[in-house]
Amino acid sequence: MDYRRFGKTLVCRIDRGEEVIACLEEIAKKEKITMADIRGIGATNDVRLGAFSLEDMTFKERHFTFSAEILSLLGNITTKDGEFYPHLHISICNEKGECFGGHVKEVHISVTCELFITEHDGKIDRKLDPVTGINVFDFEV
Repeated sequence: MDYRRFGKTLVCRIDRGEEVIACLEEIAKKEKITMADIRGIGATNDVRLGAFSLEDMTFKERHFTFSAEILSLLGNITTKDGEFYPHLHISICNEKGECFGGHVKEVHISVTCELFITEHDGKIDRKLDPVTGINVFDFEV
């Protein structure tokens, strides 16, 4: 992984074999990022995705291990209890163009991943919403 800062934006290359969330955490801690939005593209062959079920308040997890293009990797960095908290969603497609997507649990890069991380001033923490069971923005911090 390597990256460069251009004002409030970091341009990041994640290399073959590296995991996206681990790289984002390393960058966020090094650069002291507490709020940012993320967008990227690339390729993967090992992805764990979740889809939230409101009925039982759990993420239904799926694991894909085929060669896939990352069509879109979007999300944000905030904090929860003052600690790094990523929230990412991804769309991937196989060689037939069939698409899959969901909430990112893990994404291992097979070729490369190009990310733009745009930092924002301020800080937004998260809190557990007892109605939905997910961690939502907490503007009262």
